[in-house]
Amino acid sequence: MVVVIDDDARRLEIAEAILAKLRFAVAPFESVDKAISAMQALRPEIVVARLNAVHELRGRLPADRDGRAIPLLPVTAELAEPAALIEALRQLIRRNRTQTL
Repeated sequence: MVVVIDDDARRLEIAEAILAKLRFAVAPFESVDKAISAMQALRPEIVVARLNAVHELRGRLPADRDGRAIPLLPVTAELAEPAALIEALRQLIRRNRTQTL
């Protein structure tokens, strides 16, 4: 499960479509507050958020199913292209899984 937070509806739809096409389960949110409320139940593996949301998320992310911090991928200008975003997401997921082994 990947939570995507972006206050721009068009970018949020694009990110959701790209990730869903790659068979990621996606939960899109337009605000940090809505995402935080839902994450208590969803317990995502990773959170992808625009830079403006990252600052709001710091210190507020719930723990994952194993009690660890949920990895956060800030979407920077370098990750604006879908291929770059997907590669960064895959690397973060790999790193997170390696740390749990």
